[in-house]
Amino acid sequence: MYRTARAAGPGRAAGMGPRGGRGLYVGRRAAALLAALLLALLAALLALAALYGRCRQEAPPPPAWTAAPSPAAPSPAAPTAPAAAAGSGRRLPRHLLPLHYDLELWPRVRPGQEGPFTFSGQVNITVRCRQDTDAAVLHSSGLRSRGAAAVRGPLPEPGAAVEVAALRQEAAGEVAVLELRGRLRAGRRYVLQLGFQGRLEEDLDGLFLTRYTDQGRSSMLIASQMEPTYARTVYPCFDEPAMKATFNIRIVHDPSYVALSNMPAIDVSEIKDENGSLWTVTTFNTSLKMSTYLTAFVICDFDYVTRTERGNKIRIWARKEAVKNGYVDYALNITGPIFSFLEDLLNVSYPLPKTDLVALPEFGAGAMENWGLMTFQESSMMYLPSDKFTSRKAMIAIIVSHEIGHQWFGNLVTMNWWNDLWLNEGLASYFEYLGATFVEPKLPLDKIFYDHVVQPVLREDNEIGVRSLSESEDKFKESFSLMSLFDSITYNKGASITWMLSGFLTEKLFIRALTSYLKEFSFSNANQDDLWTHIQKVVDAQDEVQLPASVKHIMDSWTCQNGFPVLTLNLTTGTISQERFLNKKNENSTDSYNNTWIIPISWMRNGSSQPLMWLDKSSKVFPEMQVLESEYDWILLNVNLSGYYRVNYDQLNLKRLARLLENDPKVIPAVSRFQLIDDVFALTQFGYVQIETALELTKYLAREDELFIWNVVLLNLVPENLESTLKNYEVYPLLKKYLLKRMLPIYHYYAGFIRQNIDALEDDYFAQVYLEKLFATACWLGLQDCLNLSSELYAKWMDNPEYKIPFLIRRTVCCYGVAVGSDKEWNFAWEMYNHTNSTKEDKDILLSAMSCAKESWLLYRYLQYGLSGTLFSSNCTSIVILYVVTKDIGYHIAWEFVTENWPLLSERYGKELLHDVLKVMGRFVNTDVQIQEKRQHKRRTLLPS
Repeated sequence: MYRTARAAGPGRAAGMGPRGGRGLYVGRRAAALLAALLLALLAALLALAALYGRCRQEAPPPPAWTAAPSPAAPSPAAPTAPAAAAGSGRRLPRHLLPLHYDLELWPRVRPGQEGPFTFSGQVNITVRCRQDTDAAVLHSSGLRSRGAAAVRGPLPEPGAAVEVAALRQEAAGEVAVLELRGRLRAGRRYVLQLGFQGRLEEDLDGLFLTRYTDQGRSSMLIASQMEPTYARTVYPCFDEPAMKATFNIRIVHDPSYVALSNMPAIDVSEIKDENGSLWTVTTFNTSLKMSTYLTAFVICDFDYVTRTERGNKIRIWARKEAVKNGYVDYALNITGPIFSFLEDLLNVSYPLPKTDLVALPEFGAGAMENWGLMTFQESSMMYLPSDKFTSRKAMIAIIVSHEIGHQWFGNLVTMNWWNDLWLNEGLASYFEYLGATFVEPKLPLDKIFYDHVVQPVLREDNEIGVRSLSESEDKFKESFSLMSLFDSITYNKGASITWMLSGFLTEKLFIRALTSYLKEFSFSNANQDDLWTHIQKVVDAQDEVQLPASVKHIMDSWTCQNGFPVLTLNLTTGTISQERFLNKKNENSTDSYNNTWIIPISWMRNGSSQPLMWLDKSSKVFPEMQVLESEYDWILLNVNLSGYYRVNYDQLNLKRLARLLENDPKVIPAVSRFQLIDDVFALTQFGYVQIETALELTKYLAREDELFIWNVVLLNLVPENLESTLKNYEVYPLLKKYLLKRMLPIYHYYAGFIRQNIDALEDDYFAQVYLEKLFATACWLGLQDCLNLSSELYAKWMDNPEYKIPFLIRRTVCCYGVAVGSDKEWNFAWEMYNHTNSTKEDKDILLSAMSCAKESWLLYRYLQYGLSGTLFSSNCTSIVILYVVTKDIGYHIAWEFVTENWPLLSERYGKELLHDVLKVMGRFVNTDVQIQEKRQHKRRTLLPS
């Protein structure tokens, strides 16, 4: 599954709007650094000298049942002994194991029909009894029984049956319990027969309905999303990843729709319902052995494009309009080659005869890897043939590669239990970058991986209480939400430690081990110890790569411990020590942790790569790392960010590295420059080093031409919202003087392309991702050329509304075009906002741009427009207020507007609106008077804290 937060891909930073779906949210650490910057930057400007800143694996764990029962579900009854385990949040009892499902689903939906909608079905589950029992317990959530449940068998005795005394639904445990008058006997096979019905909601989970517009007509479709535990809301089943079975599926649907499932359709027939109405029945071939969360259904009126790759019939389904316009052609062109690439790399063939990829107009999961029927958020699949830039292609290639990677890691071999979800998601996140750069070889793989995967998770994986990558059974609690496992730890940390593992093993050995692992556990399940075992076998069978400990010992230190280490190097003694990276400013964070990792250290000396070293204890002396007295003798650890840790150098080495960067930055690889800057700012924030250390390493920036490195600089130095009230205080002019002169070379380099030939940037991935942020910062810092350029491009648009402002900096240009202009520019933005051809993205850019006005009366008029029920839809009102409140002069205007109009706003939108506004305003509260003012208003409106 591709997380929704990631599904948007590496989006461009926005100009000056509040943080949301897009935005220039570049300063997570800014608040922590501002006090330090105030003094440190001043000193840096005077002398850049001495500044004074302020600155495992046990038995598989239980799930946690978190989904609420549907209103249709009966009240829970007292649990029987076997069901109590499930009802208390533990696994199903292992008395019965599923072998095969015969499943019929019948969504009662006709085109144009109004809700509410329902579905019904019948499931016959062939099970093997492993232990005598007088009750059958399986998952069911929000479903009502339909007809009498029955148990046939033992098989193959004809006519044999075990009488069902009662069927109970236990909402708390999300189980159905069949109480039997006889006993099921160990070693025998039986068939559980259950009819069911449920509500078909528009909630994007389980089996759901979605409304959309295609070619100007309103339409509906039905789709499914089963991961992690929504299959039980669609049909009674053994809803655990290790309880794999085969499936025969048939779907009853309206004749105007096509039905899709995991396997190819083998028959289409007709039946009549109780009213004599005609329905179509689509029957599918028997599936491979798979987990319930991978079962998938789509019933739609879509078109498709198709091609066959090595016998795999690939179809991309989408709205007719999108297919006709060629929007899914790119996805079709890359899907087959990625399949072939991974088949060849892993030496394991894809076992299905077909693969459908469906672009859903609405989809909460981002994307889902269902075997044979992958589903995607539409925006993750669409590429306009007129779009010349590679960033959009990159996003599609990454997401498609992720889901194709799952066909091996997750579908063919599935984790035993959700505690090892990283075996699915971490490995798929690793292979998504290999697949994407195979079909888009111009993409800078290493830079993108470190920028989008390693660096973001290092920022999150340093809090007290953050979980480890692989949790053991005793860490799971009844209230634990399985959905919370689908986070950056699972995806990004999983991919990062996989990258590190591949690095110190060599890719050849790593892939060889994965092939062995996949072949051993095909159509079955594994835990991380199984993976370590197969890697160990490969290591033991060769002599080239020598490890300091067993693979399990090394890797468990990364997957079973929370957080990650920081290495401290003393050049004089050659000593490297390690400790868990925690906030030293927090008194409670450093005393109780004594973690040790087994750390691979890639390093270079004076620009030459050195043999890999290992740190397997808290501190160790490496004589090779003692430096000479020469100021040109320097050492760099964790070259190209190959290991999942940070590095803290002593002052001697830092000064030499800073001097080296000023003289010849290219001596240090680009990824290592990126890492140096990010590490030193993180060390500053967490109290390991002073702010002057960070600033020493940024003095060279006028010679830095890598935009992804500039992005990490701005991420650390520039506040989250550029038009915050920070501009009124002393830091702004210091930051302006220090940063702007260093930005000028790279700004002018890219401004030249904007003015003369923006198409030349079509292969510059990071320009497409981060140029907006660079230009927005330059304009915010008052660079006249940036303001002039914005005015010029905005004026060209006003003169010719058909003119397209370069999309790489469109948000910034629109904002500063309005900011530098008058009511004429504002009125044009308003006119274009209301233009019928404006896209959703254009409208959002213009909503933000209109809040950039520098005239108070324009902002007040804008807020008044927001109150109008005819000028804006109701959901835009809060967006307008939030955009205005984050602007330098808009803050006070918005606050007064909200307080003056509170009765009307409260009546229309409820207290949630004020809550959102106060949350944003809290970032800009600077005085006790302002704090008191907001507290008083909060009390007056009875808003809970």
